[in-house]
Amino acid sequence: MTSVLHQSHITSLPLLARGKVRDMYAVGEDKLLIVTSDRLSAFDVVLDDPIPGKGAVLTALTDFWLKRLAHVVPNHATDVAAEDVVAPEERDQVVGRAVVVKRLKPILVEAVVRGYLIGSGWKDYQETGAVCGIALPAGLVQAQRLPEPIFTPAAKAEIGAHDENVSFAYVEDAIGAELAARIRDVSIALYNEASAFAAERGIIIADTKFEFGLDEDGTLHLMDEVLTPDSSRFWPADSYREGTSPPSFDKQFVRDWLETQPWDKTAPAPRLPKDILERTAAKYREALDKLTGADAA
Repeated sequence: MTSVLHQSHITSLPLLARGKVRDMYAVGEDKLLIVTSDRLSAFDVVLDDPIPGKGAVLTALTDFWLKRLAHVVPNHATDVAAEDVVAPEERDQVVGRAVVVKRLKPILVEAVVRGYLIGSGWKDYQETGAVCGIALPAGLVQAQRLPEPIFTPAAKAEIGAHDENVSFAYVEDAIGAELAARIRDVSIALYNEASAFAAERGIIIADTKFEFGLDEDGTLHLMDEVLTPDSSRFWPADSYREGTSPPSFDKQFVRDWLETQPWDKTAPAPRLPKDILERTAAKYREALDKLTGADAA
């Protein structure tokens, strides 16, 4: 287990950006070092309390999925070790939690796929009978499996702002009909294959989001994190019930606790109690163990 890291401080490489969870540095002109911290965001607010071991879990899971799904679409992975691109005294910040990846032109669309009716999709359906403009059958209940997975994109927001659900027509206008259709079809294919694999291991992937970029030749690549507890809702199949919000392996656990607090969902967030930190860390590790068979010790 790596040490807890709330924020990286790599001075041997140029810092490009800090996201909600990841810090990005330039490695030459064509690669990036992505350091996955133990930060956690909820309701688009970065919490002050890091989750021990979270960055290592996210890194391991993304690496696992990138390898497993590489036949569906190219991805940003390289064979360059993170420890080899930083100064010796900075290696402890990257071991087990950082990767060197291709530097791509990001497509500023959150490629969201929903297989179950939950979260903002459930709220949307209650109000309109549709999710992001996609009409659904009447009479569906919370957490019900959809007749088929649906692509419900969102426009990426600045840090601290909420991503905005948008229509497929909006994506077509933004990036072109051909690329929009490719992203939709690839996203659903990724979700279907990952969902089938996870189901064999007792995990339901209720929904997830993917991010994509283009290389210098215009080839679509999967990038950023893939099918992690931060980008997906993972439910234990053995306790899944329609009509209620199922317990989860992901940060919905923290969201549920925050919903009980007197908080307006703007920074700063409430400090997380020790038991919430420990139980959340355990949920992340459990998801990794179930999906990959990794030793959770």
